[in-house]
Amino acid sequence: MAEFVGTFAAKEGKLDDVWITGSKDMWLRSNQGYKSFESRKSILCDILDWLTSPNVNMIGVYGIGGVGKTALMHEVLFEAKKQNLFDQVIFVLASSTANVKRIQDEIADQLCLELCKGTESERARTLFDRLWKENKILVILDDICTSIDLVTVGIPFGNAHRGCKILLASRYRDILVSEMHSQYNYCVSVLNKEEAWSLFKKMVGDYVEDSDLESIAIQVANECGGLPLAIVIVARALRNKPLSEWKGALLKLRSSAGKLDALVYSSIELSYNYLIDQVLKSAFLLCGLLKHPYDASVMDLLKHGMGLGLFEGIYTMQERRDRVYALVHILKDSCLLLDGRTEDWFSMHDIVRNVAISIASRDHHVIRVRNDILVEWLNNDILKNCSAVFLNDIKTGVLPEGLEYPQLDFFCMNSKDPFFKMPENFFTGMSKLRGLALSEMQLLSLPPSVHLLSNLQTLCLDQCVVGDISIIGNLKKLEILSLVDSDIERLPNEIGQLTQLRCLDLSFCRNLKVIPPNVISKLTQLEELYMGNTSVKWEFEGLNIERSNASLQELRHLSQLTTLEIQIQDAMILPKGLFSKKLERYKIYIGDEWDWSGKSDNTRALKLKLCSSIYLDEILMQLKGIEHLYLDEVPGIKNVLYDLEREGFPQLKHLQVQNNPFILCITDSTAWVCFDAFPLLESLVLHNLIHMEKICHSQLTAVSFCNLKIIKVRNCDRLKNVFSFSIARGLPQLQTITVIKCKNVEEIFMMERDGYVDCKEVNKIEFSQLRSLTLKFLPRLRSFYFQMEASATAKETHRELTTHRWTNKVILKDEFDTPIPLFNEMVPLLLQFYSFCLF
Repeated sequence: MAEFVGTFAAKEGKLDDVWITGSKDMWLRSNQGYKSFESRKSILCDILDWLTSPNVNMIGVYGIGGVGKTALMHEVLFEAKKQNLFDQVIFVLASSTANVKRIQDEIADQLCLELCKGTESERARTLFDRLWKENKILVILDDICTSIDLVTVGIPFGNAHRGCKILLASRYRDILVSEMHSQYNYCVSVLNKEEAWSLFKKMVGDYVEDSDLESIAIQVANECGGLPLAIVIVARALRNKPLSEWKGALLKLRSSAGKLDALVYSSIELSYNYLIDQVLKSAFLLCGLLKHPYDASVMDLLKHGMGLGLFEGIYTMQERRDRVYALVHILKDSCLLLDGRTEDWFSMHDIVRNVAISIASRDHHVIRVRNDILVEWLNNDILKNCSAVFLNDIKTGVLPEGLEYPQLDFFCMNSKDPFFKMPENFFTGMSKLRGLALSEMQLLSLPPSVHLLSNLQTLCLDQCVVGDISIIGNLKKLEILSLVDSDIERLPNEIGQLTQLRCLDLSFCRNLKVIPPNVISKLTQLEELYMGNTSVKWEFEGLNIERSNASLQELRHLSQLTTLEIQIQDAMILPKGLFSKKLERYKIYIGDEWDWSGKSDNTRALKLKLCSSIYLDEILMQLKGIEHLYLDEVPGIKNVLYDLEREGFPQLKHLQVQNNPFILCITDSTAWVCFDAFPLLESLVLHNLIHMEKICHSQLTAVSFCNLKIIKVRNCDRLKNVFSFSIARGLPQLQTITVIKCKNVEEIFMMERDGYVDCKEVNKIEFSQLRSLTLKFLPRLRSFYFQMEASATAKETHRELTTHRWTNKVILKDEFDTPIPLFNEMVPLLLQFYSFCLF
């Protein structure tokens, strides 16, 4: 019996049991578009060196806005991940306000940690305990504009956790040195002319070297002052433009010569002016006006865009969503927006945001103020022409009465002040209002003047303490109602009067327990319904049964529904024919096993824990294109593929099966023709399937599992191997293999009994993407792969994975006992190897 050990596994003679979870790294992708310059390389190398020093726990980077600090931070993150310097890397945009709660939430989200809604110190303790468990962790805090108390946030550092490294980025060296006490600080300077021209050419395209254009292009690049932000935005704006446009841009940039702030402003405004139409320009301005433009979503634009006229002539939610995706794509292509954690998210550089706010205020009568500035403008005549108002973090205690906003289309406000009061007649002078967003406020009741907002189409009351809101039943034109993360216990009956409502978002209303009967069924125009992480006690609808709460049968009346997010704790009340075939996007959790936590962009996810499989076939037939499937206890299922979907789950990306004693295998097509199984599957997680003997009990096509990146198996006692040798040859994307506590596993990959495999065939299997291999508590494990009853030729060329107690390398050995390094040839990119054999 062999004992398996691995490089990177040991820590003071101890091997930790590693079960890797999918963390939500916002910036884990390669720093696409990053261009390495000599002026940055030395800083990058120094930072990476200091991060590995036991005596250094905090490093700072500073430089003017737009010089490339954030890009450098992303590259540090990417290199730290690539070189496996840390077990966990966290990236947070601190921003000018340094909001402790938001920073805590961002860190927790990337750790897949649910923070309670307790006090700031309670949340900090929870976060501290979680971070302290990490052996090596890097926390990057970008865009620090004021001192941040790391203890208040819950970040351990220094003597509290020597393995926790802090990397800070700020425009101000004094903050890093005097207030944060960083040990080493690096200045990021502007690019020299050669570097600036190289970046400019990369962004604008090779055609710029045309003889007629190159001279003026070089002048334009030089006018950008070596600032990467200005270079990138100007280059993208002028791409494929005629010579006359280049000349005009050069004149505009020269008018800002010698003033970096004016130069950056001019470059961003230049790009803004080149946007193709007014709708795109309005979308850009709205992105800058959002509360958190550094971490915003398509859904934010979808809700707020209604009030700002982004969807004139577009009526369905799906068409509006498509419009938003298109707008965001164009703005990203123009470098006015940046990529977010997924395609549903985006961010905006703070300088770009400031320019957007300035343009909106100057040209479109938009007011955006915060805190004590409020008093200075409320009585200003500018209100008469104002089209949108954004009030952030208002702390004045009360708003004035009798204000007139005859042209106001959108009003957005948030205030954490518990004593803040909104006058009863505050909305009297806003009859034109189409969008209203109030957040983080105590709204025990809405002002009576709300009923005068007869043109209101969007109402967002997110993160509010909500009392009586029955007055909104008078808002007959309302199409979007959002109460995300609000404290509300009962939805008013009057909601049923909103017959034009297309989107109802009750996500994370954890205290919502009651929706009166027949309210949902009246919303016949509803296209999107979000009810994830609510506490609604759905009732059974039967003859002569008087109900006090909504029933699931009411969903059948929503014939226009295309998006549904819902959690059904009691599977016993699940009615037949519940889900419409029109559903395009869904997150449906059935059973008491599933936790709805964190931010997720799964568009087609189904999680099931059923007491019987009576409606299972029907559910799977109704929900087309499932991408994420999680199965807990589902009686009667022995073969996932055959019993659930005989077409091979062609769109499934993630499959998790757990706690099911009935399952014998995942695929078994022995009775039918060989076909493609799971062609798009990226992750396969199998846990506590005590009677499963094989994952695949059949011959599959080469396309099957071809996109698999992660395979994790745990507590599957009858399993002897993970995949056959033939399937292993078709796993070019495999990055993670984890097998833990499977007491009968003998090899990871098994050669078929009648297979003829020579040395050349063995060498064709290259797990070139494998980065993590975890083999723990496998008492019968004898090889990485093993050939059973093979031909003599195959036996002669058989190679076995073996290791020795005193070595830290894993090797293959042939019949002549010749060592062949496994990780140097078959898995050259392996970054983590944890393995342990329990006797």
